[in-house]
Parts: sequence; C-alpha cells; structure tokens
Amino acid sequence: MPDNFFGGLDFGTSGARISIINLHKELVYSDSVPYQYSFKNPNSWINSCEKLLYDLPIQVKSNLDKLAISGTSGTLTAFNLKGEPIGEAIPYDEACNENKILIESLTAGEDHLQTPYSSLAKALKLIDKYGTNILLRHQSDWITGWFLKDWTHGEEGNNLKLGWDLTKESWPEGYLNTSWKKCLPQIIKSGKILGQVDAGLAESFNLNKKLILISGTTDSNASIIASGLEKDNGLTVLGTTIVVKKIIDNPIKEKGITIHRVSGDWICGGASNAGCGILSQFFSDLEIKELSRQINTSKTTSLNLLPLNSRGERFPINDSSLEPILGPRPVSDALYLHALFEGLANIELKGWEKLREITGSLPKKIITVGGGSKNPHWRKIREKIINIPIVSCEKTTSFGTALLAINAKQ
Repeated sequence: MPDNFFGGLDFGTSGARISIINLHKELVYSDSVPYQYSFKNPNSWINSCEKLLYDLPIQVKSNLDKLAISGTSGTLTAFNLKGEPIGEAIPYDEACNENKILIESLTAGEDHLQTPYSSLAKALKLIDKYGTNILLRHQSDWITGWFLKDWTHGEEGNNLKLGWDLTKESWPEGYLNTSWKKCLPQIIKSGKILGQVDAGLAESFNLNKKLILISGTTDSNASIIASGLEKDNGLTVLGTTIVVKKIIDNPIKEKGITIHRVSGDWICGGASNAGCGILSQFFSDLEIKELSRQINTSKTTSLNLLPLNSRGERFPINDSSLEPILGPRPVSDALYLHALFEGLANIELKGWEKLREITGSLPKKIITVGGGSKNPHWRKIREKIINIPIVSCEKTTSFGTALLAINAKQ
C-alpha cells in the first residue's frame, strides 16, 4: 500500500519552498524556486507554486493527502470577486500613512493596529484606490483559495494585523457599519480542514483528486512549529527580515507587537524591517560565505551601523521615518560584512530587550531558523552581543507548514 504524504508550501520574500513528509513526520522531498517577477506581483507566487507542483515526483502527487500554506505576515492584496489580482500587493514592510486619523477612530484602544505597517492601514489604502467591490486577502490565504477556487476564508493568524481579535474572535466594533467589512474574509483557525482541491487544478497537475487543503499560517508561526519551541526558549527567524518570538502565559496588546496562538500556546513577538535582505544588497551568497571566514569574531568593528533594508522600521522601534545607517564603508569587505552582522545582532538584541519589558524575562536559549541561521560566524557575533546561547534549527518553514497539515483537524 503506498504511503500517504503531507505537504507544506511556504511563500517568502524571494521565492517559494515545498516540503513533503510521510506519516512518520519524516522529510521525504523538498524543493524551492525563486520568484519569476517582483515579490509584489501575485502572479510570481502562482508561477512559483505551479513549478513546484509540476516537479513533484509522481508518487507524491498521487498520494498527497493534505496540504497547508504559509506566507509572509502582513502582505495584503486587493482581488476582484473572482479572486483575480487587480494590482500589486502591499508588502509587509511597506508603511501606509494615509489614513492615520481614520485608523485611530476605528480601533480605539487597539494600539497594536495603530501603526502604518498594519494590514488595516494597507487595506484602507487599497479601498481608497479600488473601491469596496473587492476581496482583501493576505498572501497565504489567497494562495490557499487558488487551490480551492474559493476565497471565502482567511486564517486567524494572518489577519491579526487586519484587526481580528483572537480573544474575542471578532473584528473590532468600529468595522461593523463600514461599507468595506464585506471585503474581509471569514476567519477560520489555523490547521482546520477547508475542503478538497479544485478538480480542474488537480487534473492539471496530476494531483490526488481527494487532496485536502488545510488553513495555513504565517511564515514565522510555521517556523515555531518546525522548531518545537518550548516556553523557556525564544525563536529568532533570520530571513529577509529578523523576527523574534517567545511563549507567554496571556495575550497582550502593544504597538509593534504581534500576538499569535500556535498549537495552543500564546506567542508574542515582533518583526524588524532589517535582516538578510540588506546583506544581499552588497554581497552574493558565495561572497558572504567566503568573507565570513575572514571575520575575527573576538573583535568588534565599532562602526555602529543600522542596517535597515530601506527607510522605516516596525520593531523594536516603530518609526516609519527611521533612516538606515550603512556607512562609512571600510575598504575591507570582510570588515564591512562584520559590521553589518553586528548591526543586525544589535537590532535582534533590542528586540529581545523589548520583549523582556513586556513579558518580564529573556529566553534561556534562542533557537534560530532561516537562511542566516546557517552562518556560524554570524552566530558567534550574535551570542557575543546578545549574551544568550544560540542554536540553529535545520528544519525549514515549509517543514513546519507540512506538520500543520498532518496534524489538521475538522
């Protein structure tokens, strides 16, 4: 009897990845592809998805039982009522300052929503541009809908920045009488069965016609699932941006802080606009690997860089006008890379200090996932600056998303 397989698709800033696991939760297949077009173009996500599906081994295609999808948190797009994109996505790290007064009136007492980086700020900008006869969906929710050809639902974690309240399980009262509430998705918890894949899509890719789609999650929450995070520890995601997360006893609300519910635990955290993305502006992956070997991690550069990808920061400082500090650049490329590593580690440190202010404690150990976690020289610099033991987790975000699929419930 053939094995049953469970899949996780993760859509990041630069590309998509798939992980397939068996009933024993063992990784049996993985693949990744870069986006063909801009990250802001939703067609990039679908083109990458199609390639990953086409390239799946035949045995996996015919025995793929459940599939879940994760994506960047806070990337919002407007679609027509047929689920077709009608413009570019507004990325998670783009500030929308146009409707500050309206946002404050809609979200009285909800400080965490009163930031230009919230999905609510993005939603109001899209509504101003396209009207109210649209669907507003986050990245992974829309791709899940593409598999079903039904864009009714949105997963709770993906929609917190849009205003969904996990404790009340409702939208803010200020939304009730708006003309645009109809644009919002019906919310479903993560890890729930949504339905069977669209028959035509299954036929196009030779997929199991009984493949079940599972409500997904955000990329950082999938990383939490992959890492098996425990209460005394913390999680840092070193991807295009830096994300820090830890388990807390009770939910809290504060500007720049997100609260999620993952596998029954309350998770608080924040996401910077800085991360590995800034490194790729100056160096290739091969150059980073070679230059890292030249770094003397026992020394400091004293260059005090603030390596934001562009103007504006979400966390640990919430300031859409904050400017990067990327110079002066030394003659030595290795020294400059060292300084960038230090700058990113200082942002991570301030993130953990911010969470300590809110939660009362620092993690005893930091588990790191993402591309940056594989660099041992950066890890030593981080340990020196943050002064907390750091370990790397080899399991990917898409692996965590596959675990979400295998553990799915009705």
